[in-house]
Amino acid sequence: MSRILVVGDVIDDIGVRPLTAVTPSSDTRSEIRMSAGGSAANVAAWLGHLGADVVFVGRAGADGVERHTAALNRSGVEAIIAGDPELPTATLVLTLDPAGERTMYVDRAANSRISMDDVPEHAWSEVDWLHLTGYTFFDPSTRQFALALVEESARRGVGLSVDPSTVSFLREVGPARFLDWTRSAELLFPNADEADLLGLDDDPRAVVTLGAGGVRVAGEVQAAHPAVVLDSTGAGDAFCAGYLAARARGPHVAVGSGLAAAAACVCVRGARPDPP
Repeated sequence: MSRILVVGDVIDDIGVRPLTAVTPSSDTRSEIRMSAGGSAANVAAWLGHLGADVVFVGRAGADGVERHTAALNRSGVEAIIAGDPELPTATLVLTLDPAGERTMYVDRAANSRISMDDVPEHAWSEVDWLHLTGYTFFDPSTRQFALALVEESARRGVGLSVDPSTVSFLREVGPARFLDWTRSAELLFPNADEADLLGLDDDPRAVVTLGAGGVRVAGEVQAAHPAVVLDSTGAGDAFCAGYLAARARGPHVAVGSGLAAAAACVCVRGARPDPP
């Protein structure tokens, strides 16, 4: 069976859903929940949930290691999480609008100190695919780490996929630099805005997610699966996982698997599957 290594962010997500119109400079009744998150960790959780053989490597505050390891284990993930003795676990605050769309504020904290020392040799055992997210490339503190992982995957003959993750940070570094960093990737998972910025419409590596519009591959659009959207957080991560879990069965099946996972994700609060 294919074994997938996912390396990157693990985060404490704090989701805020206002229950009334927002009252500036005063109180607003809201539903607030904390859940496990981080784009890379979310992909790993969905892969495990879908039955894939997956190992996740990340870094958290010392007090978050056990908690995040257990959360990933419950989804069937082998988790290798280093504990930072000084920095806390990364935190992301996201606000949800009535349509389930979100605005995010992130403190990368311990994620900014992940290094090759946190990726033990046994993490690569029997791995034939590596998945990374753009956040590790965009952070100057971890950029060389991301590039080292790209080099290591090529050295080992391991396939590589990258999710550009965020158009705002992509604009900061510039599309040409990002494309150079990820030139060896076999798959890219941009959303429509990221694909436009990167000029990936004709790139055969690009699997472009379109939100409620489905996904576009090689100019062909496949419709999203019907779903009642409660929270769109993690839908792109779930799609990546669904696609990667079924990639050996061909791109059409992989797209369908990704769309099914994304539809399951948007129906629940938070970015992860419900544990079994």
